[in-house]
Amino acid sequence: MNLPQYSELPRLDDLGANHSWGVFGPDDELGTLNLLDARAVAEATAGVRTGERIGLSLPLDQPDPPLFRREPLRHTLRNAGSMWDDRLDSFFPQGSTQWDGFRHHRVRQHGFYGGVTDDPATGKERLSIHHWARGGIVGRGVLLDVAAHFGYAEGYALEEHSITPDDLRETARAQGAEIRPGDVLCVRTGWMSAYRSLDREARAGIAARKSGLFSTGLAAGEPTAELLWDWHIAAIAVDNPAVEVTPGDAAVGSLHRRLLGLLGIPLGELFDFDELAPELRSAGRGEFLFVSVPLALVGGLGSPGNAIAIL
Repeated sequence: MNLPQYSELPRLDDLGANHSWGVFGPDDELGTLNLLDARAVAEATAGVRTGERIGLSLPLDQPDPPLFRREPLRHTLRNAGSMWDDRLDSFFPQGSTQWDGFRHHRVRQHGFYGGVTDDPATGKERLSIHHWARGGIVGRGVLLDVAAHFGYAEGYALEEHSITPDDLRETARAQGAEIRPGDVLCVRTGWMSAYRSLDREARAGIAARKSGLFSTGLAAGEPTAELLWDWHIAAIAVDNPAVEVTPGDAAVGSLHRRLLGLLGIPLGELFDFDELAPELRSAGRGEFLFVSVPLALVGGLGSPGNAIAIL
């Protein structure tokens, strides 16, 4: 599929940003996931060498305590005589490792991705996460270990630092990683590792912080959006809470708006790459088969990541 460069896309002058609405058709539900066609999946599976599988998702009850003022997951077991059932209460699909869907972030008065203005509470079918579940998110994954390349000190990723487009390019060059159209780009900031090193009191302090969650992440400006679009990735998944740097700068704007709403690039947050990264380094490779199956939840705004890497 031949896609235009970012500079060739239409522009919303009031936002100072380009958009891909209509590139994949007037009624598109998948955005850049359209790049994960049968050929792309077949090529990605051909790269499997050992068949080793590594989980990329946190347990559903982590982070603990929950971030962004969500309630803790409650899991109870029900004895129904000869069988047992699970019951989940306060289940937030975007509470742990997660995908943000296209109705997660609105582009102001322009609506959601594709210019869709339906209220998510009433127009449940349009841009729902269940469209992603039909084929899953399966393709060539590439991990850029920014934390390892720049030698981030322990705790660095728990502070507000921006990863620039040049940082991504430099990491890719240093790793010898080739970013191809249709790749699922994975970025390790070190946030997950740093968070895990904290005791419960420190984690509770992060969850309760009223001034906002501090995290190293991708710079939120237009140059980041331009790079990711011009790389023609299918999706991006990061090991931090928001993909972009937080709390961020209101004057720069939101990478969520640029990627989800304007360009149709799915965002994955709180992915766990801490086991995968050293395995890839020891094998002298950066690519793997990325497999994720979002929830088939009609009307869903997001989904648990439910992802593995196959080497």
